[in-house]
Amino acid sequence: MSQSQNLIEASTDRGVTTLALDSPATRNALSAPLVAELADALSACGKDPAVRAVVLTHTGSTFSAGADLKAPPGPYAFVDLLRQIVELPKPVVGVVEGHARAGGLGLLGACDIVVASDAADFALTEVRIGVAPAVISLTLLPKLDQRAAARYYLTGERFGAAQARAMGLVTAPAADLDGILDGLRGASPQGLRASKRLVTARVLEAFERDAEELVQLSASLFASAEAREGMTAFLERRDPAWRL
Repeated sequence: MSQSQNLIEASTDRGVTTLALDSPATRNALSAPLVAELADALSACGKDPAVRAVVLTHTGSTFSAGADLKAPPGPYAFVDLLRQIVELPKPVVGVVEGHARAGGLGLLGACDIVVASDAADFALTEVRIGVAPAVISLTLLPKLDQRAAARYYLTGERFGAAQARAMGLVTAPAADLDGILDGLRGASPQGLRASKRLVTARVLEAFERDAEELVQLSASLFASAEAREGMTAFLERRDPAWRL
């Protein structure tokens, strides 16, 4: 497996392949090229019998700032990436050491296990630019506490690692990572595949039932006048017109 790619940094240690989003200049925004490279790297991991598990992490201070507003992936490409993580026949462990926003939380929702340092923080910021966390609801809503989801979907507030654990986004503190990986290294490949199918079944039901409707909702919101104002305001670093 290649040790470096343009936007994904890959390394392997004792059967665990680490894929790091490696575009710190854009805060690892989910551009079309980054999504495509990550999909290719995951596919290689899924086919490699030497890979027992995958760690998905980041370089720089941001796990992901969400969709790249200048070069976004197509909505179907992003849905396919989320589903690929959920269906990968190897467990995927998300590791967050910094900021995670919007679509970045969708990636974490697709992971089987997520650990976060005390310095990590999170926000579902879509509502602040005139859209909604539509597509990423496929991986988030089956896992999140519903009261917490309502609060952070509707307000766009930031929250820390402790709240992320309480609401179901994060599994454990970063200090638990070595023990988690040791457990995965001791598990049989067949056992991991079968166990992952059990714990992801409900998420995959959401893909079958809701994916097309959520893609269409996302597309209609991003094409709206409010979203154009919201994205323009974000890029110009000013308040949108609706700010009270």
